[in-house]
Amino acid sequence: MRHHDLMVEEFLKRQAAAKRVLVAIKRSRKRETLPTALQVADTPLAVSEEHSFYIFRTDTNAVLARGIQGFEAAKSRANELRKSHGLKWDEVKFKAERGNQSSGGASGASGASTAAAPKKQFGVSRDGKTFTNASGQTSRVQYARNYNPSKGRRFRGYTDAQGNYHDID
Repeated sequence: MRHHDLMVEEFLKRQAAAKRVLVAIKRSRKRETLPTALQVADTPLAVSEEHSFYIFRTDTNAVLARGIQGFEAAKSRANELRKSHGLKWDEVKFKAERGNQSSGGASGASGASTAAAPKKQFGVSRDGKTFTNASGQTSRVQYARNYNPSKGRRFRGYTDAQGNYHDID
């Protein structure tokens, strides 16, 4: 009986020690939460300053400026363009440009033409023989016997490299 009491007492001591360790871990995690949250909050601002932006009109989707480096610069340039064109606040917006951005920060039409040159045209080619998907892979277009009256031409599609058939329209 004596041995059993000693084992229970040892178990209770270890359990109390484990509880103290868990409380210490929880306290340390709470202290680390605030600085981590502050670091995460600063990250999007730093990333947005690395991107190149373009400014456009919302009513006509006409691009007013391209290749503006940084969020704050794009915001101030959009405001200048809005004032110079006599537009309302909701008629001018800006977005981050997609695709590969040159690190030199080229602006204007010259930066846009060099970025678009290496990309293949997405969709069916002008002659209607090949199709380029979003990944840039090209496949031969297959035309069906059946006529598609809503499109005014035959049904068409392509088979990708894995052997899957895709309807184009």
